[in-house]
Amino acid sequence: MSDVTRRSFVKNTAMGATAGLVMLGTSKQGWANANNRLRVAQIGIRGQGQGHIRALNAAPNVEVATLCDVDENLFAPRIEDLFRRSDTKPKTETDIRRVLDDDSIDAVSIATPNHWHSLMTIWACQAGKDVYVEKPLSHNVFEGRKAAEAADKYKRIVQHGSQIRSNPSIQEAIQHLRDGLLGEVYMARGLCYRWRDSIGKEEDCAVPEGVDYDLWLGPAAERPFNPNRFHYNWHYMWDYGNGDIGNQGVHQMDIARWGLDVTLPKTVTSMGNMYLFDDDKEVPNVITSAFDFPDAGEKGRMLVFDTRPWCTNDEKGAKVGILFYGSEGYMVIDTYSRYRTFMGRDEEPGPSGDRSGNHFRNWIEAIRSRDAGSLNAQVIDGHYSSALCHIGLISAKLNRSLTFDPETETFVGDDEANALISRDYRYPFVVPETV
Repeated sequence: MSDVTRRSFVKNTAMGATAGLVMLGTSKQGWANANNRLRVAQIGIRGQGQGHIRALNAAPNVEVATLCDVDENLFAPRIEDLFRRSDTKPKTETDIRRVLDDDSIDAVSIATPNHWHSLMTIWACQAGKDVYVEKPLSHNVFEGRKAAEAADKYKRIVQHGSQIRSNPSIQEAIQHLRDGLLGEVYMARGLCYRWRDSIGKEEDCAVPEGVDYDLWLGPAAERPFNPNRFHYNWHYMWDYGNGDIGNQGVHQMDIARWGLDVTLPKTVTSMGNMYLFDDDKEVPNVITSAFDFPDAGEKGRMLVFDTRPWCTNDEKGAKVGILFYGSEGYMVIDTYSRYRTFMGRDEEPGPSGDRSGNHFRNWIEAIRSRDAGSLNAQVIDGHYSSALCHIGLISAKLNRSLTFDPETETFVGDDEANALISRDYRYPFVVPETV
C-alpha cells in the first residue's frame, strides 16, 4: 500500500468520511461467468481460521490466495499442513490493509478475535471485497450496525458465521414453527453449558517473537502483553471478547431469535458473576438473561438464555442448544443439526430431523450470483443476534434491568448503559460513525 493510500484510508476510516472515500481495491463487481476463479484471503489462521481454509480448499474453483495473521510463526506450519497437495502456495501478510490493497483478492474470510470483526468487515466492504465473518459479527452494538450498513452501502456479499442456518434440518425446524406445529410459540430457552476450566493467572511479559502485538490490539486499548489475554483466552476479557455467550452462545441466540421471529427486545434483565474459579477471566462465567418482546406473537414472546461453565444437567438431552415452547408442544435443538419435537401433555414424539449443510458453499454461490438475499446468515441477522448477547452482558455488568429501544438501538434514559453500546477506539483502528 502506498503512503498516500494508507494515509487517506486511515483518515477516511477514522473520521467516518464519506466524500472521496479511498477504495483500496477494485475487485470484480460481478460474477456472470460461474467458472471465474474466486480468490480469497484468509484473515486469522490459528483456530477457527484453519476450518475456514479447509472449507475453502474443498470448494470448486476457489483459491485461498493469501494468508494473513499477526503471528508470523503460524505461516510455515499452516502452509505445510493445509496446502501440501497444492501446486501453488498462498502469499503471506501480517497487515490486513495490505491484503485489502491487493486488487487480485475478491473476498476475505475473517477468523480473528471478536474486537476486530466489524472493523475488518467495514474495511473490506469499502475496499470492494466480499466477506465471510466469524461470529459474533461485532464486539458491541454500535459497530455491528455499522458493519451491516457498510455491506448494504457497498453492495457486498457478507455472510455471518452462523453456520447452523445452512443446515436443512434446522431450516425445516424453523418452518415447522412458522407453520404452527407447536401452536402459538411464546418462549425460547437458549443453553450454553460448555465445559470451561479455570485459566489461572498469568503475569504480563514480553511480546513473543514474530507477533505484531500492535496489530493484534487493533481497536482495543493499549495494554501490556499477557498470555492470558492472547490465544483463545481473550474470549473472557472485556477488551477483546464477549464471554461464552458471545463465543458459543451466539449460535444458540441466533437460532432462538430466528425461531421466535424477533429482532431486538424492549426489556433485558441479566444476572451473573464469577461464581466459579479465581482466575484472570473478566466476563462473568455464570449468567442468566431474560429478553422481553412484547410486540411479538399474540401476547408477546420471551427469550431466556443460560450460560454455565462447569457441572450441570442437560435439558431434554441439550447442553448446548435451544428449546422452543408453544401452546401445543415443544421443540429441542440439541446439536448444530438435530431437532426433535414433543407434542401435547403426554410429550408424544413429533417431527424430527438431522441433516447438515455447507455454509461456505452458500456464501460462494451468493458471491457468484451477486444475490445477498440468498445468504442463509445475512449480515443484519448477525448484527441482531450479536447485539442480543451484548445487551445481555451490559445488563449483567450493571446488575440491573434495562429498557431498550429497538428503533434507535439504545437504552432508554440510562447514560451508563449507553456508554457501553460502543467503545473508545484506538487510533487509527476506529469504527466510523458514517461508513
